[in-house]
Amino acid sequence: MKTEETILEINLTDLEKNIHYLKSLLKPSTLFLAVVKASSYGNNSVAIASHLQRKGLVNYFAVAFASEGIALREAGISLPILVLHPQPIHFDDIIKYQLEPTIYSFRIAQLFLDYASKHELKKYPIHLKCNTGLNRLGFDLNEIDAVLDLLKNNPTIEVKTAYSHLAASEDMNEKAFTEKQIETFVSFQEKINNTFSYKVIYHQCNTSGILNYPQAQFDMVRCGVGMYGFANDALLQPYLTPIMTLKSVISQIHTLSIGDSLGYNRGYIADHLTKTATIPVGHADGINRIYGKGKGFVFINGKKAPILGNVCMDMILVEVTDIPCEEGDEVIVFDKIHTAESLAESAGTISYELITSMSHRINRIYIED
Repeated sequence: MKTEETILEINLTDLEKNIHYLKSLLKPSTLFLAVVKASSYGNNSVAIASHLQRKGLVNYFAVAFASEGIALREAGISLPILVLHPQPIHFDDIIKYQLEPTIYSFRIAQLFLDYASKHELKKYPIHLKCNTGLNRLGFDLNEIDAVLDLLKNNPTIEVKTAYSHLAASEDMNEKAFTEKQIETFVSFQEKINNTFSYKVIYHQCNTSGILNYPQAQFDMVRCGVGMYGFANDALLQPYLTPIMTLKSVISQIHTLSIGDSLGYNRGYIADHLTKTATIPVGHADGINRIYGKGKGFVFINGKKAPILGNVCMDMILVEVTDIPCEEGDEVIVFDKIHTAESLAESAGTISYELITSMSHRINRIYIED
């Protein structure tokens, strides 16, 4: 659809297709956890989670912070929601909204157990984070016996899952490191299995783990960026389709003579007769200043137009000297062909950073083929 403003078009059919492809790589018994943190990677968590729940495509959701889980509950999401990085100040809300906290340190473990005892909780679901080499959150293998002693025979909680996070599953140069992480997580599982009489669900694979390490499926996988159409691997990318299209429009066209400057701090000085187009999207929308001065680009009438000068808060300025175009013409910032990944790489960053930066002021349009 042609646009007359800056919009983020989100294709829910492509979202479903991506999930079906990823699930085709799994055993029928493997559960699928959809990561919907950070506005579902820049989309809209409520819209994405609601669609996935309605279609029955996933078993679990994960968010980074309690506030994200609250928004889902208030929108009617009833599937289990794992909070990856809870803070003690939010324990009240976590219980009120039936969110499931990760226990990742002795401090968090003791504080949550004290809270659970004080509020007389019974078998409240918690998730145990195991550190296998990312060294960000979680218990080391030499700590797990002590934390299991703390948790076992405690009627206030029940360990629903234990999980770990692969650090470089997309990088086959780090295959030995990743395989060591998987091996270490199996050692965690052996200790946990010997502690609890009930079944604990295990999960370690992210999107690249699903694609590259099928032996590490365990009981569940966590999928984030793959659902949204990014494979982190050029060979596998054809099987996934980016679901986001960022479109805008040409507001005005200028012609610069040699020596004329453009934008803040005279970020571009014309060295030739230059035709420029002003587009209403800027760093307040997620197109950060790193894309300025020729690094970033957009597409107008199928032609690549580099960003000139500095990115403004609400606008970018692009060169259209050799592009036939008019004010009001549509602009593609990224889509399934001219991908967010290629735009991000032009500025030395990654697609995750670009897509999760999409401002909430951009109008989201949801389409189904």
